[in-house]
Amino acid sequence: MPRVIPHVCRPTYCSNMARSGMNPKTLQYLMGHSDISVTLNTYTHVKFEDARAEVEKLNAECSTKPEKPQV
Repeated sequence: MPRVIPHVCRPTYCSNMARSGMNPKTLQYLMGHSDISVTLNTYTHVKFEDARAEVEKLNAECSTKPEKPQV
């Protein structure tokens, strides 16, 4: 059995919090990073399905908003 230490869970935690919509600066603070790029580029992993879900969410929001009348 490989040795598992809590530190290996950090990328999963960071990715899950980002996926849930947590403010990136709050996530940076919780992770203890002085630079946001470490939080977003090293610890946060986004997959194709994550991007697809965001686009679908935007499409749903756009389709439910009434159109503004053009002047």
